[in-house]
Amino acid sequence: MTPLERATALGLHAVVANWERWGDEPWVLELLQAEEEARNARGLERRIAAAKLGRFNDLADFDWNWPEALDKAQVSELLTLDFITAQRNAIFVGPNGVGKTMLVKNIAYKAALQGHTVLCTTASAMLNELGSKDSVRTLEAAIRKYCRPALLVIDEVGYLSYSNRAADLLFEVISRRYEAKSILLTTNRAFSTWDAVFPNATCVVTLVDRLIHHADVVTIKGKSWRLKESQEAEKAASERRQATPPS
Repeated sequence: MTPLERATALGLHAVVANWERWGDEPWVLELLQAEEEARNARGLERRIAAAKLGRFNDLADFDWNWPEALDKAQVSELLTLDFITAQRNAIFVGPNGVGKTMLVKNIAYKAALQGHTVLCTTASAMLNELGSKDSVRTLEAAIRKYCRPALLVIDEVGYLSYSNRAADLLFEVISRRYEAKSILLTTNRAFSTWDAVFPNATCVVTLVDRLIHHADVVTIKGKSWRLKESQEAEKAASERRQATPPS
């Protein structure tokens, strides 16, 4: 892009209008660079805020040796974000406390840094919001909210059970994003048991089929890291109590 095209894209109308007089001035390139950097910073701030990632630990804090089974190379591949460009999904399956949420939020954060629009939610928050809409217009607006971003993170599928209507609403979101935009999802249940999450829902088989059709499935096996930390903290506290003489 030429300097004049950059100035036009930035909306620097006075500079563009006086380009013949100012175009060769050295300060013009400095101004363009400063404006572009400021715009990029504002855009990043907006994307991070819109992503609603909440608090999460940095990937550098993840103990890759703790899980009994986890394909680190597979996670590294997802961190390239090629799955978003390819409009594929990524699904993390594993028991509670093994780091699924931490990993997906780091992937989502990197996606926002790289310019992708991101929205993070839990399954219960999304389905409760969609289920609360009492008109076609408000429901459609809510569904579009979850279909708009390039990457939708749905955390904690399987921790609660939902009604048939909730299954239909999740199916609608997945269907609209199918082969168009990516979903990054975590679940503590094998897909074969999702009928327990959505009892009696007729769309579960098709829902799962569309979700995993173009998906990378990351399976994590192991014990809960949170339980380990809790037990270690309790042990340390007990040792401190024993080491402190009674007053």
